[in-house]
Amino acid sequence: METTSSAVAQAPAAEDGQHVPSARRTVDGYLRAPFPWYGLDEAFTGRRWLMQVGLAADGAVEHGSVGHGDEPSVRSEFTAGGDQEAKEKFAVVVTVAANPVRRSADGTGLLEATSVSSAAWLAGVGLLSFTWPGQMDHSLRDDWLEQQTETAWVLADDLEGEDWSTLSLPVDGVPTPFHYRESEFGWVLAGSTQAGVHVGAYGRGMSAYGLGFAVIKDIAGYDD
Repeated sequence: METTSSAVAQAPAAEDGQHVPSARRTVDGYLRAPFPWYGLDEAFTGRRWLMQVGLAADGAVEHGSVGHGDEPSVRSEFTAGGDQEAKEKFAVVVTVAANPVRRSADGTGLLEATSVSSAAWLAGVGLLSFTWPGQMDHSLRDDWLEQQTETAWVLADDLEGEDWSTLSLPVDGVPTPFHYRESEFGWVLAGSTQAGVHVGAYGRGMSAYGLGFAVIKDIAGYDD
């Protein structure tokens, strides 16, 4: 599958569910990007917050994420449907630059292309990063996450498969088709824009069916 760097598109979190302070959660990386960032459109009136950017092999900003609603904590499947679900309502939007295969800045190799599958994979892994099976010991979570990450990769590489459905959502006011799937952990979607970027998203507690996406006019306006 054509994909981006392996940087995961979410804010780091500790095993107890509390977020770890990170220097990456600043606006500087976002301002370096040569492409527009996407977030939820103005119909969403809740809190907006920065997450982190991902870099290509040559150091160029290639993708990044912004959050909307409640900052999620790592949670187990046993909390699904409980009080935590009522408290955590969030949607994360991932923007991925639409790039072809190209040479690195130093000319020593090739940088991988990006595609809608890249956005789907980053969104899928982002959702997984805030989840693990409740019956599993914390020491085994890395093995579980590695396995589930591979599954997310396989799913993202088969967007026309039966695991995905099609959902039309507005992007800059224009109805746009997205690939969409749900799991016990939340939902994931991915599509392309007319602005030369791919958009992925994931969330819990907020229905994907009522969302709309738009170019972020002032990324500095997001909380950091």
